[in-house]
Order: sequence, then structure tokens, then C-alpha cells
Amino acid sequence: MLTLQLHPDILECGTDEAGRGCLAGPVTAAAIILPDDFSNTVLNDSKQLSEVKRKFLKPLLEDCSVAYGVTHIFMEKIDEINILNASILAMQRSIEQLKPQPEHIIVDGNKFKAYQDIPHTCVIKGDGKFLNIAAASVLAKTYRDEFMEKIHEEYPMYNWKKNKGYPTAEHREAIRKYGITKYHRKSFKLLPEQLTLDL
Repeated sequence: MLTLQLHPDILECGTDEAGRGCLAGPVTAAAIILPDDFSNTVLNDSKQLSEVKRKFLKPLLEDCSVAYGVTHIFMEKIDEINILNASILAMQRSIEQLKPQPEHIIVDGNKFKAYQDIPHTCVIKGDGKFLNIAAASVLAKTYRDEFMEKIHEEYPMYNWKKNKGYPTAEHREAIRKYGITKYHRKSFKLLPEQLTLDL
């Protein structure tokens, strides 16, 4: 059973990211403040939900939230500052969009950098424990998936509408065959190194 928030007595947001392990596309984060009376029996960690359920939840969460924000950090910035820093930056920029600003932030995972003077708590597997982090995970995932489906039209040979940029065998085979695009993260190991034997 997911809990609504960590500190029920103050205005708190949950934040999470999607796409950290992908070879292509942005890393996307969302932050959301849910109302005190929020409840939903479907909402869970986005990885535990079907695409149909995530798409069902997205407008519902947007409509009932006190505030929400979503941010893409694109490939060039990921390559410049690394994926961990890009993930944190995406979360911070999503929190920045919230009106009103939260009094406390709960973050999925174990890494975050202080944003303004707002206290924060990192929660490992928080998207399976707190509704506001689960809600952020659903928004981050659905917005990122929509972006990957859009750029799939430009480069259909990578099948991003299905693999969403993750390192599937099919995606890696397409990189091997067609090379990389402007949407690939050049700082990532896009192909496993070939094993060579010194005989």
C-alpha cells in the first residue's frame, strides 16, 4: 500500500526520472504535488504499470494535482554533464515549475543535490512507497515515451516506439547497421566492445 506523502502536515512534492539507462533520447523528470485527499487504487511505480494504465493515469494526475512540472534534458547536456547530473538537473527544473513551491521534496533513489533552501529526502524505491513519487514516475515515463514515439517517425529503423531508446538487442543491431543519430548519447557505450583473442 503506497503512502500519500512523507510529511502529511506540509506541502510536499515527489520527483522521479525516466530514461536514465537509455542509449538515445532525453532523460525526463517530473515533480508533482498531490492534494491531501488524493487516493487512487491504480497508481503504482510506473515500471509496474502497463502502458494503457500509465496513459489512463496521466491526464487524471495532471487534472487533480496541486501543481506539476515535467522537464526533458537532452543528449548534448547528458554528454556534457553525465547522466546522473542530468537526471538531477531534470528533477530540479521540474520542481522549479511548481506553483506553489513545495516545503519538502521527496526524491526517488539515493542521489540528489539541494534545490534552493528546500529540505529533501531521498527514498530508495520510493516510487513503490509514496504516491507522489509514483505519480511523478508516471508523468516522467509517459512524457518521455511520447517524445520517443515522435522521433521514431524520423528514424523508424531503430524502433524507438517499441524500445524507447533502451539498449535492446534490436536497438544495438540497428546502431551496428545504420550508425548513430543526433538523438544518441555519444558518451554512452552504444555497442558492447568486441572480444578479441590474442592467439
